[in-house]
Parts: sequence; C-alpha cells; structure tokens
Amino acid sequence: MEHIVDAVLQFEGDQHYMYRILRSIKNRFGSTSELGIYEMRQSGLRQVNNPSELLLTENHQGLSGVAIAAAIEGVRPFLIETQSLVSTAVYGTPQRSATGFDIRRMNMLLAVLEKRAGFKLAQKDVFLNIAGGLRVNDPAIDLSVISAVLSSSLDISIDRGVCLAGEVGLSGEIRPVTRIEQRIQEADKLGFSRIIIPEMKGLDSFKSKIEVVKVRKVEEAFRELFG
Repeated sequence: MEHIVDAVLQFEGDQHYMYRILRSIKNRFGSTSELGIYEMRQSGLRQVNNPSELLLTENHQGLSGVAIAAAIEGVRPFLIETQSLVSTAVYGTPQRSATGFDIRRMNMLLAVLEKRAGFKLAQKDVFLNIAGGLRVNDPAIDLSVISAVLSSSLDISIDRGVCLAGEVGLSGEIRPVTRIEQRIQEADKLGFSRIIIPEMKGLDSFKSKIEVVKVRKVEEAFRELFG
C-alpha cells in the first residue's frame, strides 16, 4: 500500500492559555509516543524543557481543592495541577463541568466517591480543571482528581509536598499504573517529599529520597491525605 502521508501531527491547546502540545498521530519514520510541549510567546513558539515547573502553582499552600498528579504523556513524565470546586447546587440540577479531563470519567469517579467512600455529592455542583489548559488522558491522574474533589468538599487543603499517581477502579481500589519509577523520579527532582501510589511489586529495590506511600483503596489514600 502506498503511504498517502508520512506523518500526521496534531497541535493541541486552549487559545486562552500559553501552552501547546505537539502530538504525533501517525509517524512513518519513528514512534508516535513522543510529545512536545511549547510555550506561545510574542516572538513565536519556545520549547518547554521542564513543563512540571511551569504547570505548577507555587502559592497553593492552604488552598483547598488542589492536588498534584504525576502524569505521563507520551514518554514524558511531568507533574500537573488538578483543581476542583465543589459547592452546594444553587439550581435544581447539580452542574458537572470538566476542563482538560473526560467529563464521563469524572462522573464515574464521583460515583465511586459516593458508593465506596460514602461522600454525598449528588446535590452539589462539581467543577474540575487541569491547570495550564492541557488535556490529559493518563488514567493515573484519577487519584489526584478525586483527592482534589474531596479536598474542596471538605474545605481541607492537601500538603503541597504531596503528589499522587494511581488509577481508580469501580470498586474503589487503586490500580497500578505504568512507568511508576519515572513518576517518582520526576516528583523527587522537583522537591516533593511524599508520593502516594498504588500497591505494586518490584519497587523495593528502587532508591529515591522521596517517601513512597503505597495504598490499595481510596479510603487508605484519604487517610494519608486528610488524617
């Protein structure tokens, strides 16, 4: 078969934010798992070598509804800020809104919070935002999403030295995620003191300065975060 095109590139990003993602959908000459992150400036596009430092807000200490996720996009690990606002529904039907995250997955995670963790959110508005205008599809940010939602609902802030990585299952279990060593190294490099991850085998020999906390269920993660 003849190749009609050699490469298909997709340029993603919100027009109201400065960051853009260059994603490869088809690449005849190499991998499609590579990812480029760029910053829009008056002089043009500038490559972002360390996106984690630019995507994190330094002054969120003491603010509820903010959780840091260790994500992987393509082959690149970086830390992103998940923000949530939970408030009592003013109108009859509670509102659900997500920016940079799949709204259907958010509804599923809210159902897990209600059924498995016992937090009543049916009569509350829930708004979710991935800071920086990025859209992230990594399932490992599930734990960060539900932690940000619960933080806003309880109005209790999460310690700024903690980041999270884990997929949440329908029964409330925290499922293993890929490339966990890279996520831990990225959090360690940026000065985080603790990372909460799923219970996984093969990490006993992995050495890092950051404290690694392993959890199996969402209740265990919430006890680590909120006591």
